[in-house]
Amino acid sequence: MGEAQRVIVVDAANVVGSRADGWWKDRAGAARRLLAELADLTARLPESTALTVVLEGAAKHAVDGTEPSTPRMTVVLAERSGDDAIVEVVAAAPTDDITVVTADRELRSRVEAHGAATVGPTWLRDQLG
Repeated sequence: MGEAQRVIVVDAANVVGSRADGWWKDRAGAARRLLAELADLTARLPESTALTVVLEGAAKHAVDGTEPSTPRMTVVLAERSGDDAIVEVVAAAPTDDITVVTADRELRSRVEAHGAATVGPTWLRDQLG
């Protein structure tokens, strides 16, 4: 496929937290469900689009070798702040066509300073169907 022409960076904590579905009882399980939905989504996206999903805190336990895998989806485990990891991903992206999915106003400002567009979790939920 070559390098993606468009990258969508997902603030997993923000997307998971956008629905009151009991995610706080099992953060890793909620992140695992989101990863499965996103893996399915990659099949419907243009081949020129790649997803990067940033997990932080307890949600990082979703990555245990059983998570879904697709060549166009990368999972980044934040060592410290998920927001800082997202900014790093945006700054290092091999394209200028970057969309960050988050409702976090401060994070939006930080990634927009690097030229990224931003959308809220509802946009992603609509894509997931």
